[in-house]
Amino acid sequence: FKETAFLYAISSAGLTHAMAKACSAGRMERCTCDEAPDLENREAWQWGGCGDNLKYSNKFVKEFLGRKPNKDLRARVDFHNNLVGMKVIKAGVETTCKCHGVSGSCTVRTCWRQLSPFHEIGKQLKQKYETSLKVGSTTNEATGEGDISPPKKSIPGHSDQIPRTTDLVYIDDSPSFCLMSRYSPGTSGRKCYKDKNCDSICCGRGHNTQSRVVTRPCQCQVRWCCYVECKQCTQREEVYTCKD
Repeated sequence: FKETAFLYAISSAGLTHAMAKACSAGRMERCTCDEAPDLENREAWQWGGCGDNLKYSNKFVKEFLGRKPNKDLRARVDFHNNLVGMKVIKAGVETTCKCHGVSGSCTVRTCWRQLSPFHEIGKQLKQKYETSLKVGSTTNEATGEGDISPPKKSIPGHSDQIPRTTDLVYIDDSPSFCLMSRYSPGTSGRKCYKDKNCDSICCGRGHNTQSRVVTRPCQCQVRWCCYVECKQCTQREEVYTCKD
């Protein structure tokens, strides 16, 4: 499903991102900072700081995921979506520089490469999820290997666009996650937030409202030395859950 495609992509992206950051933070024995910058005008740049080691993390994740399968469509699709996550990480690499010089002049710059914050990666993959493509399988006559391609039969509402290496792809249309099935527990009884997401989570079935009394710590103060003293406050709150 397209949800599976997103899961594979964001999982591989998360592993790649975490590994590169761990290298530059000195938390790994096998790697360190990025040591091979590809910066323009090398004479005008001084390499410094500690760049995120994307080269090492890419190599590790690719070995972890294994080689590209050539027969099973599901395996090829999963492998493809894993690579999409890694490519989004690579596309988000930015060069950060700091100036050194008299009165803040930039006669010498120290530069290093940094990955985009992971929430930015998540936003990009969410957009790819929204535009993901349904695919089928064809055989490359020259090599005898399977290729990912648009479905053989034209499907109303689906594009016949040939997927790019940066597109998320899926094989089957998603089931309804609103109702209980082998793929989902459904949303009956699920907690939601009124005026925020109850309409979408409850799939138009409406929601129940329950009132309850809760007791929580409040008016907390730090006492010398060294503990926190709190009062216990009781309040009534409303809980919203999806109808059956």
